Amino acid sequence: MDQPVRPPDLSTRPHELMVERVMKASPGLLYAAWTQGLDLWLAVPGSVLMRAGVNEPLYFDTGSADKRNPHYGRILTLEPDRRVEFTWVTAATDGVETVVAAEFRKQPRGIRLRLRHSGFPTAAVRDLHQQVWPEMLERLDEVTSAAP
Repeated sequence: MDQPVRPPDLSTRPHELMVERVMKASPGLLYAAWTQGLDLWLAVPGSVLMRAGVNEPLYFDTGSADKRNPHYGRILTLEPDRRVEFTWVTAATDGVETVVAAEFRKQPRGIRLRLRHSGFPTAAVRDLHQQVWPEMLERLDEVTSAAP
C-alpha cells in the first residue's frame, strides 16, 4: 500500500524565494535534467543517488572535488514535463528541511521555469540561496540548450 507523502511543516519558517527564467529547452528535457541529470548542471558528477519516484530519497553533493557540500532530501511531487518538488537539507539551510519546487510552463518565447525554494529559517539563509539559484538556472539553460 502506498504511503501518503507528507511534506514538511514550514509554518515556523516562512522565508522563501522565487526565481524565474525563460529556458530554451523543452519541458521534457528540463524535467529529465531535474530527475535524471542533476550531475550535469547542479551536482558534482558521480555524486547523485536518486530514483525518480515520489517519496524516494535523494542525495547529491555540490561544490568541487576539494570541498563538497552534501544535500539530502526526498521527492515530494513528480508531474512529468510540468513539475518537480523535493525536500532539500544541507548545512547551508542550517540543517532544516526546505522545499524546492520547479515548474515548467510553455509560453510564446520558450519555457518559463519557475523555481520556488521555501522553508528557510532566516532571511539571511534565504538571501544566500537567492544569490546562487539564478546562476544554477543559467547553467541548466546552457546545458539543456546544448543537448542534441
